[in-house]
Amino acid sequence: MRYPLSYQDVVELLGERGIAVDPSTVYRWGQKFGPELTKRAETHLRRASVDWRVDETYIRVGGKWRYLWRAVDANGQMIDFRLAVRRDAKAAKAFLHKAIERVRLHRPVTICTDKAPTYRRVIREINHRYDPHFDSIRHIDKKWRNNLIESDHAAMKRLLGYCQNFRSLRSAKATLRGVETMRTIKRGHIHNRQPGVRGEIQFMNELFEAG
Repeated sequence: MRYPLSYQDVVELLGERGIAVDPSTVYRWGQKFGPELTKRAETHLRRASVDWRVDETYIRVGGKWRYLWRAVDANGQMIDFRLAVRRDAKAAKAFLHKAIERVRLHRPVTICTDKAPTYRRVIREINHRYDPHFDSIRHIDKKWRNNLIESDHAAMKRLLGYCQNFRSLRSAKATLRGVETMRTIKRGHIHNRQPGVRGEIQFMNELFEAG
């Protein structure tokens, strides 16, 4: 999940170290430990800023293109993602509600998107829900200001490597949880992690020893 390796790549690397496993075993490890890693790292995350960048990209699931909604803050810290079948107002609303609920009291002050009209309507509805008389979230629809998340899409997809065509939404979500959490750890968006790869390994060991 930290490197763009196929399941077969991992099998061969382990084989060089005298460990014999099957690609299906490596796949099951990712399905089990990706969500578990996300769950255990949750309480160690740094507080995200209140300036968000929101955008959607595409990945293949079951041979079809599906929409991956993602939000990062102004520092590139992952806030949340949602994999959906459709790209419409309903999907945008579900994603933004999910992301805002995750940060609880630290709701965004600004949300920067592209010029898709869907976002403006959805953000207006969210503002009305919290306070009918005040726009607590300011919507910025400047595409050039969204370069941060667009480049982040590309970096995340490079990490997926050969796993970009998933069998099902369920397997895609489990893998994405692990990949996004590993990127968050690598970037230092968590508390009390020592720098470098050794710091990441130490943090991971402590997470699972605590469990």
